[in-house]
Amino acid sequence: MSRRQTWATLAVILLCGGILVLFTDVELNLVRWVNCGPLSTGAEERSEVCR
Repeated sequence: MSRRQTWATLAVILLCGGILVLFTDVELNLVRWVNCGPLSTGAEERSEVCR
């Protein structure tokens, strides 16, 4: 493998990892908003997840 291919492979791996982290954080915030948002019950709002 040439030096150029090595850098391209590393760049693709970093890009894919960054996208994975971004979507995981977005998904967690969305789930928290749905579970603890304005339509949640009092018990859900007092749960450990919503604190």
